[in-house]
Amino acid sequence: MTSTTPQESTLQEFVTAKATELGVPGVAVGIWVDNKAVYGCHGVTSIDDPQPVDQDTLFLVGSISKSFTATALMRLVADGRVELHAPVRRYVPELELADEQHAAKITVLQLLNHTAGLDWRFSAETGKGDDALADYVARLKESELIGRPGGRPSYSQTAYNLAGRIIEKVTGRAFDQAVTTLLFQPLGMTDTTYSLEEALSRSFAAPHERGQDGALTALAPWKESRANNPGGGAIGSVADLLRWARFHLSYGRSDTGARVMPAQVLHQMQQPTVELRGTSLGDATGIGWFLRDTDGVRIVEHGGSARGQFADLRLVPERDFAVVVASNEGPDRGLELNQAIVHWALEHYLGVIDRAPEPLPFDAERAREVVGDYANEMMTITIDTDASGLTIACAIKPELRAASDAEMPADLPAAGLGLLPGDGDEYIVTGGGLTGQRGFFTRDRNGAIIGADLAGRLFSRVPPTARSGDRSAQPGTR
Repeated sequence: MTSTTPQESTLQEFVTAKATELGVPGVAVGIWVDNKAVYGCHGVTSIDDPQPVDQDTLFLVGSISKSFTATALMRLVADGRVELHAPVRRYVPELELADEQHAAKITVLQLLNHTAGLDWRFSAETGKGDDALADYVARLKESELIGRPGGRPSYSQTAYNLAGRIIEKVTGRAFDQAVTTLLFQPLGMTDTTYSLEEALSRSFAAPHERGQDGALTALAPWKESRANNPGGGAIGSVADLLRWARFHLSYGRSDTGARVMPAQVLHQMQQPTVELRGTSLGDATGIGWFLRDTDGVRIVEHGGSARGQFADLRLVPERDFAVVVASNEGPDRGLELNQAIVHWALEHYLGVIDRAPEPLPFDAERAREVVGDYANEMMTITIDTDASGLTIACAIKPELRAASDAEMPADLPAAGLGLLPGDGDEYIVTGGGLTGQRGFFTRDRNGAIIGADLAGRLFSRVPPTARSGDRSAQPGTR
């Protein structure tokens, strides 16, 4: 029998207790502290085929994949094969967008720090072949543009998929093959892949969701098309994600001590490139990372979600500390579990307390300004009121559901929303699957609200004439 240290025992006790309280089927946690790895795992890979979850169980890690894409591209920068401030068309000359000047001006860095003016998502199913990403980029002229290149930051999967095409063009290899060669192989990340078929041959955490009756269901394993690999298609274990964290904490060395990338390049990725406003993503964007100052320390982080799964990765470079969490239930309890574990780990090991801001009491006059529908290419958010005050609901557009052959994540029903102190039109979600997510409203020159940012993504206000029915801003009415 393998003995455990007091730290491991305490972590395991907390993970087991919290996962049991929330009823999440499975969770794996890895922590790098005091120059060693500590793990705490609980539950099963699937309620239909219950195998134990451990640090080597594979999870869909969602947008943590963006840190892989950004780092692979920065390795090409370090090798002199890509220039960070060069226009994207230097490497992808075939790029066409709805606006020619926009396509000509976007730079590589703007893709990586979410200032390229591209919308959050662009829905285009281009198959599983090596040409999937090329075909996706060929269709980008159909996608919406939300701002000028280098302007307002807005989180963009589309931008990262385009960045993946740069990697393909420069290396002459399919994206997933290139990243494996550039990063996963030299770092010994043998549990990380973009292939669902490969993952299913190993211990793999099935996604789970709850129905309206609260009953938990195991879903068929599924991931988005190959063209979405750069923005969110990686599959990996907590052990591999902790290895990835150590690579960035050591500024470019593998576990064997081999130099894989120059230290200054990894350090550059952790420096602010653009400030963020009113978002739970952080205070600023680096390159492939979000940055925040919490309780006196700088945190470098990225999260990821897939249908029925959530993953979180946070680094504290000045303390040589990292915490990784992956769980297999969505859209709400897995996120709540991950957040609770991350906050516990920061406080328990570092004494760092991550507190959410307190919202203001309900204000009917301010509520009238914000009630309405807001949309982007993929989703609609509806801000309304009920007996408790302001609420927010999120839904995938019905036409996209109808056009998709794949199962899509469940919509999120109305949950609490509170406005925050100050004059910045900021808010925080106070209930449901988006608890703790922050955002802000955008006004035009006349002071009218024309958009809402949620979790770093822009949703433009839908004109009242395009909305069905009428809503009051008084609590207790719908």
